[in-house]
Amino acid sequence: MATDYATLKKGGFMKQRQKDTFSLRLSVVGGQVTAQQLVAITEVANRFGKGYIHLTSRQGVEIPYIKLEDIDKVKDALAEGGVSPGVCGPRVRTITACQGSEVCPNGCIETEELAKELNDRYFGKELPHKFKFGITGCQNNCLKAEENDLGIKGGLRVSWIEDKCINCGVCAKVCREGAIKIEDGKVSLDNDKCNYCGRCAFSCPTDAYDTKPGYLVSFAGLFGNKISKGVEIVPFVEDKETLFRICDAALKFFKENANPSERFKFTIDRVGKEKLDEAIWEAYKGNN
Repeated sequence: MATDYATLKKGGFMKQRQKDTFSLRLSVVGGQVTAQQLVAITEVANRFGKGYIHLTSRQGVEIPYIKLEDIDKVKDALAEGGVSPGVCGPRVRTITACQGSEVCPNGCIETEELAKELNDRYFGKELPHKFKFGITGCQNNCLKAEENDLGIKGGLRVSWIEDKCINCGVCAKVCREGAIKIEDGKVSLDNDKCNYCGRCAFSCPTDAYDTKPGYLVSFAGLFGNKISKGVEIVPFVEDKETLFRICDAALKFFKENANPSERFKFTIDRVGKEKLDEAIWEAYKGNN
């Protein structure tokens, strides 16, 4: 029987140069791998591979040198350790994420939970071509959100609480955008300059800022043979319900308008960005 390479690739087994040999891509969500999973991965790499793994640029884990005849054994051994194969080909890929506010002092949003929710909602979804999500917790942008087909960047909408303020001036000093000025003992915040980094709130010694976490969403980033920075369409998104509507709309637009083997960026270039703008704005307003 002929080897069904397309099905194997869909299940994370990528052909190597060597005959009947594969590099197995594993399912990793938001860069999180448990110690138990690491043990299972190590055992499989030692037993069926060459005793090492490869860490991809998108937080993926791959086990090279898996033989065709060992594929079922590898799946079983990984499953016992709570590890499952990833996916390749024309579908939603690994959801990448930084550690977010749970760990990072600069984090504006909790990224691990969001990555799992996006993974449950979209991972492996069949599309005309691959589609990548990336989540970064703040303006430091460790995960380079704009490189992704859909990038999500955490932010904080801030508002000044006058009766808690001691006029120390720290918030104005730490603001890199020049959005905060102190005049006559009062804080003035220029919302047009604010980039939602939250540095003012994090630095305030008296908690004189109310904060509202949310998301800055970018679309159609690309970082391969062609390079293009993702663009924002709608303003600061304050709730997950709206965020998920926007994600649904972007994937629906891609599926309905893309040609086979055409990345999201080139679909938009061909059909017109104004059509995507319309779909995303409708989702933002809750009209879809």
